[in-house]
Amino acid sequence: MLEEFMGIPIHPLLVHAPVVLVPLLAILAIAYAVAPFVRPHTRWVLGLLALATPFAALLAKLSGDAFFGRLQNRNEITPDFFPKLEAHRHFGTMTVYATAALGLLTLALVYLVAPRATARRGLSVLLAVLTVVAAGVSLYYVVRTGDSGAKAVWTGR
Repeated sequence: MLEEFMGIPIHPLLVHAPVVLVPLLAILAIAYAVAPFVRPHTRWVLGLLALATPFAALLAKLSGDAFFGRLQNRNEITPDFFPKLEAHRHFGTMTVYATAALGLLTLALVYLVAPRATARRGLSVLLAVLTVVAAGVSLYYVVRTGDSGAKAVWTGR
């Protein structure tokens, strides 16, 4: 199902969603965590992004696995190229995990640190710190995944 669309591998099409959504979620989550004046203006958008972004990362990962399987079945992966693809797959997996953690932390932050919520100060600070760390980790992995994939494609098999 996630292998191709109209004869074209779907992975290169689906990767654009997490490439855009992960940095957007990370930046908005950081802003929400550290700048209280941003909260009333971004709460609903941030909540929707926190739900959609991990899903987009997962779809990109699943389509990449299907694409990898397709290439493997056709013996189109040379032994020298295989480690590059494995590194890319590893970064993609880590992106899914990091983005899922960021999404959950962001939802908790939006729910518990809403503009008029009565969350404890310690819990608010802890959630804010964890969200900022998860945002940084998510950004790191989405950049590494994209970079390794682009280098794999452009340097050839």
